[in-house]
Amino acid sequence: MSELPYRPAAAIMLLNAEGKVWVGQRLDNALEAWQMPQGGLDPGENPRAAALRELEEETGIRADLVSIIAEAPEPLLYDLPADLVGKVWRGRYRGQRQYWFLCRFLGTDADVNIATPEPEFRAWRWAEPAELPDMIVPFKRALYEDVLKLFADHLTLPEA
Repeated sequence: MSELPYRPAAAIMLLNAEGKVWVGQRLDNALEAWQMPQGGLDPGENPRAAALRELEEETGIRADLVSIIAEAPEPLLYDLPADLVGKVWRGRYRGQRQYWFLCRFLGTDADVNIATPEPEFRAWRWAEPAELPDMIVPFKRALYEDVLKLFADHLTLPEA
C-alpha cells in the first residue's frame, strides 16, 4: 500500500455569513458521513480552479458566488483504511493529497443545488466548524482537525 501515490485533489471549506460551514451527506457511505466539497484534480489542472470546479459540480454553487479568503500553505494528506485501498479509485492511490481553500459564500441557500448531473450528496446543511471532525468518516478526522487549525484565524471556534 505504501508504494501507491496520493491522488491529487482540491477541497473547499465554504463559510456562510454566520460563519457556518457547508457540508453534504454522501450518497455512497453507509455511515451517513458528511463532508466538505472536494475532488480530484484533472491532469494539469490548477488546484484553485479544481476546487471551484468541484464546488460547482457537487453543490451547484458557481465560482462567482464565492470569494477565496485563504488557502493552505501546502497540501494535506490522508490515507485510506487498508480495506478500502484497492476498492477506491480503481486501486491506484493510497489516499489523497488535498489542496485546501477557505471561501466565503456570497450567495443564498437558493443557489445550492445538490441534484447535479452526477450527484454525490443526499442532503446538505450548514454546520458549526467545531462539529466537522465528528461528522466526517473516521479516517479523515485528523485531516479535518488540521483544516480547522490552518483556518482557525478566520473561524469562530469555542475556546479550548
